[in-house]
Amino acid sequence: MSIVKSGSAAYKPLGKEGKGSISTETGALSNQPYGFNTRFEDGKGTNPEELIGAAHASCFTMALSFALSDAGYDDGELNTTAKISLDKSDDGFEITKSALTLDAEVEGITEDEFEKIAQEAKENCPVSQLLNANITLEYKLNNS
Repeated sequence: MSIVKSGSAAYKPLGKEGKGSISTETGALSNQPYGFNTRFEDGKGTNPEELIGAAHASCFTMALSFALSDAGYDDGELNTTAKISLDKSDDGFEITKSALTLDAEVEGITEDEFEKIAQEAKENCPVSQLLNANITLEYKLNNS
């Protein structure tokens, strides 16, 4: 059985002069503006890379949270940022990297155990598996 979630986008007129909107089925985003100026300039609105960054950060953080809990660690806090790199190539543009930066506080865990669990979460979260990009992870572990 598949879990199916959806997002939608509209864009008109075509090309650089076009304007679009992005929405999610839950209403978390509702007609959020996007276009050339929000993707390649400093226009107000969102862009696909920002949304992929939020999706990757949230997916990885949840996967790590569940893995830590499964390993017996229930007291802590995780904060992750994903920086998505969009680079121009001979064929157009491509997403080449997602750089995860994690600030973690996990009560009682060793650095070695945390490293192992965090790397497994990075490799196995569904969004990491979806991305055809270099995925890196840097973290700071604060534990007692």
